[in-house]
Amino acid sequence: MSTTAPKRLANLWDDAKAAAMSEPERLVYRSNLLGSDKRVTNYGGGNTSSKIFQKDPLSGEEVEVLWVKGSGGDSASIKLDGFSTLYMDKLRALKGLYRGVEFEDEMVGYLPHATFNLNPRAASIDTPLHAYVNHAYVDHMHPDAIIAIAASKNSRELTQQIFGDTIGWLPWKKPGFELGLWLGKYCEENPNSKGVILESHGLFTWGDTPKECYETTLLIINQAIEWFETQTEGKTIFGGEAVKSLDADARRAIAAKLMPKIRGLISEDSHKLGHFDDSPAVLEFVNSNNLRPLAALGTSCPDHFLRTKIRPLVIEFDPANPDVDAVVAKIPEDIAAYRVDYQAYYDRCKHDNSPAVRDPNAVVYLMPGVGMFTFAKDKATARISGEFYVNAINVMRGASTVSTYVGLPEQEAFDIEYWLLEEAKLARMPKPKSLAGKIAVVTGGAGGIGKATAVRLLREGACVVLADIDETALVNATEELTGVFGKDVVRPVNINVTREEQVIAGFANAVVEFGGLDILVSNAGLASSAPIEETTLELWNKNMDILSTGYFLVSREAFRLFRAQKIGGNVVFVASKNGLAASPNASAYCTAKAAEIHLARCLALEGAGEQIRVNVVNPDAVLRGSKIWAGEWLEQRASTYKTDKDGLEEMYRERSMLKRSVFPEDIAEAIYFFASDASAKSTGNIINVDAGNAQSFTR
Repeated sequence: MSTTAPKRLANLWDDAKAAAMSEPERLVYRSNLLGSDKRVTNYGGGNTSSKIFQKDPLSGEEVEVLWVKGSGGDSASIKLDGFSTLYMDKLRALKGLYRGVEFEDEMVGYLPHATFNLNPRAASIDTPLHAYVNHAYVDHMHPDAIIAIAASKNSRELTQQIFGDTIGWLPWKKPGFELGLWLGKYCEENPNSKGVILESHGLFTWGDTPKECYETTLLIINQAIEWFETQTEGKTIFGGEAVKSLDADARRAIAAKLMPKIRGLISEDSHKLGHFDDSPAVLEFVNSNNLRPLAALGTSCPDHFLRTKIRPLVIEFDPANPDVDAVVAKIPEDIAAYRVDYQAYYDRCKHDNSPAVRDPNAVVYLMPGVGMFTFAKDKATARISGEFYVNAINVMRGASTVSTYVGLPEQEAFDIEYWLLEEAKLARMPKPKSLAGKIAVVTGGAGGIGKATAVRLLREGACVVLADIDETALVNATEELTGVFGKDVVRPVNINVTREEQVIAGFANAVVEFGGLDILVSNAGLASSAPIEETTLELWNKNMDILSTGYFLVSREAFRLFRAQKIGGNVVFVASKNGLAASPNASAYCTAKAAEIHLARCLALEGAGEQIRVNVVNPDAVLRGSKIWAGEWLEQRASTYKTDKDGLEEMYRERSMLKRSVFPEDIAEAIYFFASDASAKSTGNIINVDAGNAQSFTR
């Protein structure tokens, strides 16, 4: 269905590879192959199963065991420990306990009693759907091409037209025990069928071997893709184009201006992370004549809906007359209206025992000529929510072209969103980390203190933009940190903090990547040493440019973003002991560092009324990992103190009151304190991390 993806799903099954595997390993293999293509199923979507005969650990007898993807797993990356294992005889026995559809949720509580081999992986709500299909191998996927059929007004007729008796059709039913019984009954009554399409939901396929099951899944999806190609060729899509896209640079510029505003308005209770998508599939939809009526219908597949909410918010905008300031001025009204509409939806559909209304803000924001913004509690969820809405766009594209697209009925959507089982699942989620939902820019981010700071903030759940002038070091630091923390939460940006245009562009890029800014760690630096009579004007100006002007420029951009968001902010300057205590042969450096500290005090005064805090960390003698000690500065300071390179660290340690060395991680810990709510009532303050130096006492 995607306009950019290859037209057919490739058969990736390798007989030699599969032959060397155990049955459970073949299930993992099959799942990973299917999950590797987003046209088959999106992140976390769908599930697979195998019924395998294994030795019972108690009786020693061979018993039939259902291996099925556990709750919360992802097909593309799942391993053996991602599958639940349950005795099939016990699952069949559950039918005798079933009291009817109004009591089906209670059946979930029985699933742990069927656990095989004390497997701790929780079974998903779809377990009965796999258990009661009378085939050994079952795939349940959410392909765009199939859901486009399932979400069409005449989906049953289309299923028969495309697949004949090969694939059956079942009407909409919320996932659970009842639907499992329906599937089992269908299989018994249609022994020659290879699968079934579930209305507004997805595809079930099966086989007698893992390979047969996998190839049947591909065959059915490819058949649907081919049918849509022939049926949609030459037809108008989404009612035709209503507006033209702006160019890519203009789209990103608008995103940089609008995303912090949206983020601020929807982050009152908890900070949100943003994601921007202006892919061809998105632009085709947001530029179309049918954008508004289709968007209002919402999504169909439950997996799409749970990620994207009842419907998106459409931002009114004419790219032919791009008045972005008018959009920014109106967005508070649009978001308020969405909240009112969401509350009305909740009030219409709630039951006596429904959980309290949740966050009433939209997840998906669609803007003609520009693209799509998605916001969620973390970057990965924001990105994945956008991917799911692209799936929904592909579904609407197919269904509305060959038939009439039908969204999930409002009451059914509500019953899934506010399902008590879903509420219980949310309640089991771990407590968010201290910086969850926060976005930080760290200048000098590829150096020793900068990288250590990034690690500390990332460990506490923040997203971090590494800003540095050294492109090679920036690439290496980004690779290192993404290898540990994942690609969603780290971004590099090449910035010379003395260049105004680079600072503005760099912060705009950071905003488009994550949606806004919460923390600025101003750490970019240099070091120089020379007697005053040997201090050139060039050296003096270089210190002032980087350590004073550079700190001003990045702080100004941060303040602009903080004020646009109106949810506070946090600036931490990495200054120096030398900003308080003079050193010989370092007048330019010491003066510039003193300017940093006084700038921080001024900014603390300016920002306090809007909960923008500004504090300073003063390091001293951080040799290890610091780039400023890699050049002449080391030799110069060693000469000043009449020692050599090897003796300098020992000299600094011995001159400190505590007789201890100071490392980048020590500075990072102080920065984290100021960046976190642990220091929520501190602004205009200084922490010295210098192992004790009486000259730099602040009072």
